[in-house]
Formats: sequence, C-alpha cells, structure tokens
Amino acid sequence: MKLSGILLIAYKLLTNDRGKFFSLLVGITFAVFLMVQMTSIFSGILHRSSATVTNIGASVWVMDPAVNTVANTIPVPDYLLDAVRSMEGVSYAVPLYSGGALVKLQSGAYQAVSVIGLDDTSLFGRPVLAQGNIQDIYAENGFVVVQDAEYHKLENPEIGTEFEINDHRGVIVGIAKVSAGGLFGVPTLYTTYSRAIQYIPSTRFTTSYLLVELKDAAALPSIKREVERLGYVALTKDEFIQKISNFYKYQTGIGTNIMLMTIMSFIVGLAVSGQTFYTFILENLDKFGALKAIGAKGRELIYMILFQATFTALAGYGIGVGLCTVLITLAKLRLPSYASLITFTNLGLAFGMVVLIAGISSYIGIRKVLRIEPFDIFRG
Repeated sequence: MKLSGILLIAYKLLTNDRGKFFSLLVGITFAVFLMVQMTSIFSGILHRSSATVTNIGASVWVMDPAVNTVANTIPVPDYLLDAVRSMEGVSYAVPLYSGGALVKLQSGAYQAVSVIGLDDTSLFGRPVLAQGNIQDIYAENGFVVVQDAEYHKLENPEIGTEFEINDHRGVIVGIAKVSAGGLFGVPTLYTTYSRAIQYIPSTRFTTSYLLVELKDAAALPSIKREVERLGYVALTKDEFIQKISNFYKYQTGIGTNIMLMTIMSFIVGLAVSGQTFYTFILENLDKFGALKAIGAKGRELIYMILFQATFTALAGYGIGVGLCTVLITLAKLRLPSYASLITFTNLGLAFGMVVLIAGISSYIGIRKVLRIEPFDIFRG
C-alpha cells in the first residue's frame, strides 16, 4: 500500500469524529498557550530588568563585584576611573550615576523616579530625543524625561514643565524614546553627572558604574584582569545582561514560579491529549484491525499513528502560539507596562514539549494497535 494512501486514510480517520479531533486540539492548544504565555512573561521581565544596560549601550561596564542587577548600585571610588583610563587598550572611560529620588510634581503629588547621570563632557549613553535638544541638558536645572509606559506618572510633562527634586528646581528640557522600558514601574530622568550627585544625597563615593569603550576587543581580557586586581569587575554588555538574568532566574522566586507553571502546563497538555488519543485509538481498533487483515503491515500502521499525533500536535502548536500572540498584542495595546516578550527560545521550548507530548501519545497508540489481531476484530 502506498504511503500517501496510508496517510490519507489516517487523516480521514482522525478528522471523521470532529468531537474527538477537537478535544485533541484543545488539549494541546491549551498546553502550548500556557507554556508560551508563562515563558513570554518571564522573557519580558528579564528584558526589562536589563533596560538601563540596553539603553545606555556601553561595551564594557566596570562595577563592584557584589552588584547583581543594574538597580542594585554600589558606588566605586573616584581613583578607579583614573586607573581604568590609564589601562592599555582603553579608548575612553566615563562615570555613570544611577540612583533613585523623589520628585514633587506641580500638582503637589510625589513620585519616585530613577535618575541617570551622564558624563558631563561626552553625555555618553544619552537617549534619542523625540522632542527638544540634548544640549539643553546643560541648562540650569535641565532634565530629560523618558516617554515610556511610566511617563504618565509624572503627569505627562512637556518641555518646560517644572518639578522639585530634594528641594531643587528641575525643568524638563527634552523628551526621549528608549528601546526598552524599565521593570520597576518608575519613570526615568536623565541629567548630567554633576547635577545628579548635587541634587541627590549620596555616599562618599558617587560613581555607580564606569562605562568603557575599547580601542581593540583583543584588549578586553587584559583589562578584565587589571580591573580584577583592583578588586572590581569588568563585564561586557552581554555579560552584564546575563548576570542580571541569572539573578532573577536563580536568586528570586520568579524563575521557580515560572518553571512550575510551565511544567504544570506540560502535564495538563500531556494528560488531556494522551487520554483523548488513547480513547481515539480504542474507538478505531476495528478499523486498524481491518487494515491489518487486508495486508497493511505493522510499520504502515505505525506511520498512520505517528502522522495523526504529529498532525494534531503541530495544529495545536500553531493555534496555541497564534492565540498567545494575539492576547499579548491586545494586552500591550491596553497596558503599555505589560511585560511579555515572545522569543525564539520560548517557541523552541514549547515546540520541544509538544513533540514530547506527540511522542508519548504515539507510543501509547502504537502499543495498542500492534497488539490487535484481525481474528479478534472480525470475531467481535
């Protein structure tokens, strides 16, 4: 019997009972939907947790070894900047201030903000402005506000809007756009480094990070060793992002909770699809027995079951991913701060689990079908 004919029979057997076929699809679709949704939320959280690193864009970050996230700043001494600048292979190094403050708005309300202080000379790491001129940041009391999901918490300021920060006057001189919004639900303000340390109370040391650009990437290992000898650590942009991700994965409850939800989704999908597929095989045993009686070989029956399980799994996978994509898109339209991001890793993980579900379901069906004898079918 031709393979195409075998697969056509398998398809018709699968879709003949629409109720059972729909039940199979629902089980796998629901499992895929939950798996992609949970892992996408986690990916969104990790992406936003590294927003400052992404937006600043420095190649190398020098920091205290105890820093776990970009928000967990530990000031480094002033001499470290001179030491890094003197290292061979360093093109330039600039200080960065990162801290929190409380802003008093024109309405009298108070709002927590994140303040980024850029190097006064170079403004390295400055955001792209949608409105205003970046040179105005040097004006008296000048600040640039980021127009992201938290922008409205500052009462939608415009250029020229005034506010108070630690009894100092602040003026919005620019409105910026950034590639990644923050995770912690607070607006972001940019200003110069000198103004940030003047307006915001700080410890003896005021530099949160050193931003370094290299003359040659080959010099990175030696720079890392020299920085380590000074008691600090130099990380590339990707290494710093990975360190932040590892912190949220393994040192907080976020990673564990998401992992448990993903495993539960897999178990639900496996239980529903496996039970439904087994019932489907039982109800069609007479048909498989008849095919065996007219000469269908065991491997051809295996092809049929594998096709049925694979077809159902892929259809459910596609529908589940589509539903999840639509839901995330609608949620982001209504809730700009919604942190969810579908990545190839998420899709690959869900696909691998769907393949595993299809494999286990196929194994259950194959064992049952290969044991049937045509004599038993016709005798019944």
